[in-house]
Amino acid sequence: MIVDDDKPAREALYEMVLTAGYKAAAAPSAESALEILARHPVELVLTDIHMPDMNGLELTAAVKERFDADVVVLTGFADSHTYEEAIGRGASDFLLKPVRLPELKARIQRVFRERRLWKEREALMEQLKKLSITDGLTNLYNRRHFYRQLSTEANRAERYGRVLSLLFFDVDSFKKFNDTYGHLAGDEALKSIARATENCLRVADSIFRYGGEEFAVLLPETSGEQAIIAGQRLRNDIDQLRLAISEEETAKVTVSIGVTEFSPGEEMERCVKRADMAMYNSKRSGGNQVQFIPPDE
Repeated sequence: MIVDDDKPAREALYEMVLTAGYKAAAAPSAESALEILARHPVELVLTDIHMPDMNGLELTAAVKERFDADVVVLTGFADSHTYEEAIGRGASDFLLKPVRLPELKARIQRVFRERRLWKEREALMEQLKKLSITDGLTNLYNRRHFYRQLSTEANRAERYGRVLSLLFFDVDSFKKFNDTYGHLAGDEALKSIARATENCLRVADSIFRYGGEEFAVLLPETSGEQAIIAGQRLRNDIDQLRLAISEEETAKVTVSIGVTEFSPGEEMERCVKRADMAMYNSKRSGGNQVQFIPPDE
């Protein structure tokens, strides 16, 4: 988008941008440019500095604060504004008028190239971040992220006086399942359990593959009593799963679930140990059930 209060200069730059092979829009003021940006996606703004009301440097700062767009500042007064001043406001480049087409084209290409590289880098960093907190088999959060998230949720619950519950569950007789049907079937079973858990619980709940066939769930804004109900619902949903072993054969799995409620001020590890103990109480009692240990035990 070209922004210039001087109509001949604006129209000339508009034609140059079209000649360079790009689509363009034009605005006679910074205010009208911001209105266009609010309605339409724009990747690059070419703005003059000297304009009434809001000048090009002020527009640059506003664009960088509010929109995902690069800005190139143009001026015919090299002595009154500097490259450093424009860059300091967030501009990607600084051009002196009169602008020549080859130079304009080269500058636009450079800005778009750097923009593309920046977005690729952002996407890569986001992917690496996701990989660092995600279990590769189930696509659930992993154990490392569990402790980070538990710390965040525990601090929030304590600060605002909210309830928080923790649920651990383990697949019953999973070694026997693997020995009977093979490890590939075991992996598919874990993925099916992960999907069933996601479908059963709320969007606000965080689900983790804690390790092997063990899973953990953080339930914010959930009392121990409510978490028991959620655990029973999850136990039933997994009990109803029918896992395809072959075209003719299906298998089923059950889970042992342990539930506890976070007590404000307690160490996180105590809460984790309680949920883990409740889960093993379920296992020792025959599996396919939910057991609860309150915070004061």
